[in-house]
Amino acid sequence: MNVPFLDLQAQYKDIKNEIAPALLDILDKCCFIGGPYVNNFEKEVENYLDVKHVAGCASGTDALVLGLKACNIKPGDEVITTAFSFFATAEAIACVGAIPVFVDVRPEDYNIDPNKIEEAITEKTKAILPVHIFGAPCEMDRINEIAKRHGLKVIEDDAQAIGSEYKGRKAGTLADLGCFSFYPTKNLGGAGDGGMVTTNDGDLYTMIKAYKEHGAGEAGARTLELQGGPAETVSTSEQTTDLYNPYKYFNYVIGHNSRLDAIQSAVLSVKLKHLDKYNAKRAAIAKRYYEGLTDKLILPRYAADTKPCWHQFVVLSEQKRDLCAFLSENGVGNGTFYPVPQHRQKAFNAANSRVSGESLPVAEMISAQSVCLPVFPEMTDDQIQYVIETVNRFYEGK
Repeated sequence: MNVPFLDLQAQYKDIKNEIAPALLDILDKCCFIGGPYVNNFEKEVENYLDVKHVAGCASGTDALVLGLKACNIKPGDEVITTAFSFFATAEAIACVGAIPVFVDVRPEDYNIDPNKIEEAITEKTKAILPVHIFGAPCEMDRINEIAKRHGLKVIEDDAQAIGSEYKGRKAGTLADLGCFSFYPTKNLGGAGDGGMVTTNDGDLYTMIKAYKEHGAGEAGARTLELQGGPAETVSTSEQTTDLYNPYKYFNYVIGHNSRLDAIQSAVLSVKLKHLDKYNAKRAAIAKRYYEGLTDKLILPRYAADTKPCWHQFVVLSEQKRDLCAFLSENGVGNGTFYPVPQHRQKAFNAANSRVSGESLPVAEMISAQSVCLPVFPEMTDDQIQYVIETVNRFYEGK
C-alpha cells in the first residue's frame, strides 16, 4: 500500500463543484484584485475566529512582516521567538531590520518555553513572537502576562494553527496580532500563496491596511499620524477636486504590495466551510495514532485546555534517519520538520541574531529526532492502520 504524506488532489475532487462556479465568475467579471470575494472571505474569517478585524495579504511571511511593522518594530529592536520553527518566522523579524532572539522550546509540545522568555528580555526587546507549532497553541496566558509586565507586543505566528484553540479561544485572537498562511499544504490552503493578519485593535488594523498597499490612502495618512507624524488635514474643496485627492494617489509611509487576490479568496471561502470537518478528521487520525503506535516513540503531549488542529503529527525517534528510510521503502510518506533549528541556520550569525543562553538543547534534540507521519483529512481507515503497522514493524525489528 502507498500512503502519501498529503493528498491535495483528493480534497479538490470533493469540492471541485463548489469552487468552479466562483472561479468562472471571477474570470468573467475580471475582478481579480479586491472586490466582493476578498471582502466576503475576510468577513467570514472574522465570524469564524470571532475577531474584529481581518486583513488578507499575499503570504504568511508577509503577514508576519506586516504585523511587525504595524507594531513599530524597527532596525536594532529585538524580538523574542522560538528556535524551532520554519525559517519564515525569524526571517520576517530580520526583514524589518530587527534582531531575532532565539529561545528554547518545551520537550512535550515543541512550543516556546515561557520559562525561558523572561531571561531573554533586554532594554532592546520590543515584542514576543510565539509560534503555534504544528497547530498546537502556545501557553498564551503566561506569554501575555510576561509581555504586559515588560510593555511588549505579542504577535502570534498562526501559520499552521487555523482552527486550533486555547482555553476556548481560537488561535489568531490570543495576542495583539495573529499572522496566518494559506499555503496549499495548510489546513486551510489556497490554490497558491496567501495569508492574513487578524486583530481586535483598530489602530493596528489601520496600519496593516496601509502597509500592505503601498502606505497609501486614508489608512496611510492615519498610520503616519499613529507613528508620530503630522495629521493630514484636508479641506472640502481639496477632497472634491478631480485633479487632486490627498488620499487616492498619495503615499504616507513606505509599505508593500501584499494583497490577497480574488481567486485565492474564492477557494479559501469554499474550504473554510469545511475546515471544522477537516480538522475533526485530523484529530480522529491523531487519536488512532496515540492508541496504536508503539511506546518506543515519543509522542507530543498537550494540555487539557489546548485543542490542536493537527497540522502535523510529529513523533520523536532516536532512529530518525532509519525510520524515515523504512517508511519510504514501504510506501508511507513522511517529513522531517524541521531538521535545522533556526539558530543554526547559516543565514543567522552573531551580528544579526541572538541566542538566549549558552545553548538550546531541546530545540536541537527535537530537530534531530522529529518525524512527521501522514495526517490529512482524506486518509482512509486502511491507510491509517497501514501507517501504524509499518511504524510498529520497524521497531519490532530493532
